Amino acid sequence: MSASPAPARTGAAPTTLAVDRLGVWSVVFFVASAVAPLTVVAGVVSTGWAVTGITGFPLAFLAVAAVLAVFCVGYVTMARRVRNAGAFYTYVACGLGRPAGVGASFVAVLAYTCMQVGTFGALGPATAALLQDALGVPIAWWVPALAVWALVATLGVRRVDLNGKVLAVAVLAEIALVVLLDLVDLAHPHDGHVSTWTLSPQSLSGPGLGVALAIAVTGFVGFECAAVFSEETRAHARTVPAATYIALGLMALLYAVSSWAMSVVLGPDQLQSAAVEHGPDLPFVAARSHLGGSAVMDVGHLLFVTSLLAAALSYHNTVARYLFALGRERVLPPALGRTTARHNSPRAASLTQSACSLAVILVCAVSGVDPLVKLFFWGGTTGAFGVLLLVTATSFAVLGFFRREPRPGPGSWRTTVAPATACCGLVAVVVLIVHNYAELLGVSPGSPLRWILPATYPVLAVLGIGWAGFLHRYRNAAYRSIGLGASPPLAGPPPAGRRTAATDGW
Repeated sequence: MSASPAPARTGAAPTTLAVDRLGVWSVVFFVASAVAPLTVVAGVVSTGWAVTGITGFPLAFLAVAAVLAVFCVGYVTMARRVRNAGAFYTYVACGLGRPAGVGASFVAVLAYTCMQVGTFGALGPATAALLQDALGVPIAWWVPALAVWALVATLGVRRVDLNGKVLAVAVLAEIALVVLLDLVDLAHPHDGHVSTWTLSPQSLSGPGLGVALAIAVTGFVGFECAAVFSEETRAHARTVPAATYIALGLMALLYAVSSWAMSVVLGPDQLQSAAVEHGPDLPFVAARSHLGGSAVMDVGHLLFVTSLLAAALSYHNTVARYLFALGRERVLPPALGRTTARHNSPRAASLTQSACSLAVILVCAVSGVDPLVKLFFWGGTTGAFGVLLLVTATSFAVLGFFRREPRPGPGSWRTTVAPATACCGLVAVVVLIVHNYAELLGVSPGSPLRWILPATYPVLAVLGIGWAGFLHRYRNAAYRSIGLGASPPLAGPPPAGRRTAATDGW
C-alpha cells in the first residue's frame, strides 16, 4: 500500500502558488506580452518581406493561426482537466508517459530561456540608442540590458497580479500604436487604390513560401502560455481556454490587418525594397509623413522597448513556473518548488532564471558578440523552434490522454479529430522549418549552425528521458509524482501510480 503524504513541517517554506489572482484578461495580457505584437509587426513582418520577397504575409498569418486554432481545440480541452504550472511538461507526461514528460520539460526550460534571454539582445541596443539620442553620450548595450534585467528580476519575485498590471499597460500601449499606424496606412493607399493583393492565394506563391510560413510561425510563439498560469487563475477551466482563444484571435487579426495595411500604403510591388531599406522602421514610414515626423518614430521606438520589456517579464514568469513545477515534483532540486509566504511567488525558481539571464548577458558583453544577431535573432529563432516542438508533442499527448480516458470524454472532435489534424499540420510546419533553418538564421546552407541549434532539442529530450529513468530506479517516489503537481488530473489516468511520501532526498 502506498504511503500517505508526509505532513508539512512546521515553519517549512510554502510550495503553492497564489490562487485566484488572475482573471481572463490578466492572462491575456501575459500571453500577448510574450507574443510582443509591436515587435512582430515591426520586426517579423519586415524581415519576412526582405528575406523572402513573398508579399502574402497577411494570408500566411491567417493560415498559421488556423492551424494553431485547431491545435487549441484539444489543448484547452486537456487544460480543463489538468491544472499545473508545468503546462507542456505536465500534458506530455499525462498523455505520453513520465519519461517523455521530463524530456519535454528540459526542452521547455531551454526554449523559453532562449526566448527570454534573447529579448535582452534587442532591448539593450534599442534602449541604448534612445538614451544616446536623449543624452548625447554613447552607451554600451549591456548597461541598459542589465538595468532592465534588474527590473525583471525584481518583478519576478513579486505578486503575479502586479506583473499582470505592468504587462497590461505595456501591451495596451503598443496595440494602440499599431492600430493607429494601421488607420494611417489605410487612409493613404498607394496610388489612391486600396489593394487586396496580399490577401489573395497568389500572393503566397514563389520559392520563398516555406521560409515565409516558417517566419509567420515565430510571430505566434507565446500564445500557448496561458496554461502556465492555470494554478493562479480564477475558474481555470474557463479562464485558460478563454484567454488562449482571445489571445490567438487578437494576434492573428492584428498581424494580418497590420501587414495588409502596410502593403496598402506602400504598394505590393514595393514591399521587398521598402523592407530592405527601412527594416524595423517600416511600420512608421507612412505615419512619419502624416503624423508629425520624428515624434512618431520616437514614440514607436519607446514602445518597441516596452514591448521587449513586457516579453522579457512574461517569458521570465513562464520559465520560473516550469522550474517551480519541476522542483515541487522533485524532478529538479526541491528548493525550486518553494514559494514566498507573502507573495506566493516561486522565488527560488525566479532567482535561478535571473541568474541564468545575468550570466548570458555578461558573457555576451565580455565576448563582444553582436547582441542583435547572436542573442536576439539566433536566440529567438531557436527558442521559437523549441516551443513549436513542444506544441507538436502536446498535440500527440492530447490524443494519448483521451485515448486512456476512463469515462466518456467531451466528444471525438475535441479529443481525436482536431488533435490528429493538428498533429499533421504541426509536423508539416516542423519539417518546413528544419528544411529552411539556414535561411531563418541568415547563414549559408553549409553552416553547421543550421543543424547544431535545432538538434539541441532532441539531445535534451533524450537526456530528460534518461533522467526520468534514473529517478525511476533510485528515487521512485519522485518519479511517481511526475506530472501530478499540487493535485492529480481531474480526469483520465495520471502517469501510472499515486503520489507517495515526498521524502526522496537530493
